[in-house]
Amino acid sequence: MDWDHRIGRRLKLRDLQVLLAVVQAGSMAKASRQLSISQPAISKAIADMEHALGVPLLERSPQGVEPTQYGQALVRRGLAVFDELRQSINDIEFLTNPTAGEVRLGSTEPLGASIITAAINRLSQAHPEIVFHVTLADTSALYRALQDRTVEFVVSRLVGPLDDRQLKTDILYHDPFVVAAGIESRWARQSNIKLVDLVNEPWVLSSETFIGSLVAEAFHANGLEPPQPKVATMSLNLRNSLLATGRFLSAVPYSLLRFPTRHPTIKALIELETMRRPIGVVTLPNRILSPLALRFVACIRDILTESEA
Repeated sequence: MDWDHRIGRRLKLRDLQVLLAVVQAGSMAKASRQLSISQPAISKAIADMEHALGVPLLERSPQGVEPTQYGQALVRRGLAVFDELRQSINDIEFLTNPTAGEVRLGSTEPLGASIITAAINRLSQAHPEIVFHVTLADTSALYRALQDRTVEFVVSRLVGPLDDRQLKTDILYHDPFVVAAGIESRWARQSNIKLVDLVNEPWVLSSETFIGSLVAEAFHANGLEPPQPKVATMSLNLRNSLLATGRFLSAVPYSLLRFPTRHPTIKALIELETMRRPIGVVTLPNRILSPLALRFVACIRDILTESEA
């Protein structure tokens, strides 16, 4: 396509914003209400883009609209365009006031309750004008959010090889899983504990397949059958509450007991050696992190360095 004459002068950012709104809303009527413009104006913007590009962008039906393969391609790149524009505004705001702005990140719930909390606490005390938008989810959902550009970077446990063409990783530290008990537990007052001693105890384990497989791997490595959970849950709050009773055991990331401070009611008993996995920052390969995002990552590194001193 002749970009300068056919496309460059006719494809407008406002029209692209209209297309994104229509696709996200699923109908022109809803997009019209969201953008506070008339439905005929919505239809004209879409028609103008289709005429300029020479391809249909939407499939229309009584149930609403869906993007064609051409529309999907334009939406995918359009998200990147508006994300880069938003980042440009954030960079300008940072240059005018380096102590304010927004940080948009994703993480898992255990890391959110540990190292992410520690970093937010430190940065918000030093720079109270910074606003933090934190998405907590499992790693697959976080990577989708990264691709959709609803978060700028992800801090998560790195599981398996990632496609370098789609995601870029930078390892922060290696975080083992440990068998943990409440400080009221009889096990919290003992030493030289072995896994074989704990098999028949009541366990709280995540119903997530990945974590469950790692626990099983750790027990099998010691020639043991893995424990059957008395409580299967993915809720961090429920797990911690049950541990605090002193009756249950669980496998938790060690960082959860270290940050933002030493956990007051839960104690690590033994490390599950086969479950040591790296924690890293995950970003899109061609995306330049904002100054505040870089400051957030640097803050995490500072906290980790101090904890090892």
